[in-house]
Amino acid sequence: MHKQPIIIGIAGPSASGKSLLARTIVEELGSNQVVIISEDSYYKDRSHLSLEQRQKINYDHPDAFDHELLCQQLQQLQGGRNVQVPVYDYSLHTRSDKTREIGQHAIIVLEGILLLVEAKVRELLDIGIFMDTPLDMCLLRRLKRDVKERGRDLDSVLEQYENTVRPMYQQFIEPCKRYADIIVPHGGKNRIAIDVIKAQMKEMLLNA
Repeated sequence: MHKQPIIIGIAGPSASGKSLLARTIVEELGSNQVVIISEDSYYKDRSHLSLEQRQKINYDHPDAFDHELLCQQLQQLQGGRNVQVPVYDYSLHTRSDKTREIGQHAIIVLEGILLLVEAKVRELLDIGIFMDTPLDMCLLRRLKRDVKERGRDLDSVLEQYENTVRPMYQQFIEPCKRYADIIVPHGGKNRIAIDVIKAQMKEMLLNA
């Protein structure tokens, strides 16, 4: 009989350490039964727009994501089926033509800024985690990451932060903290939080 995978959602502001926490836990668990999926993979496909038009989109608003597809694929994974997760290209602000096949895992770690905002996504989570990292730390990390890894220039990162990232955090992300089962302060290197979540996941794997 197929056993449903456990879905753990890690939400919180942009550059708060969600991916770092997810990667650290999964690497330290060292199990191929655990997989990470990023909410960013589900940004809507904007290939029909010009790059200039794509640059003007508010990527921190719930409407920027194809949460319908995310929920559909999570339900397929719960049903024991494999799915083709989209691959997002940050430098072009659209989906690439590649996909990533995922399936047959005991635990799915989902990470993204707006996972706790949408009721239909929240309902599919077994555990909701919120990264409660101070916004100034998030901005510093975002600057380093977007310039170094995503081919962005300093001015565009700052402008985007001021115009959309911070206001959307205040409007959507921060209020959804109340839906979290676990709140993690101090970012993705919080050792105590890592150990607590890891211990919980080890137990889940033993019972899987």
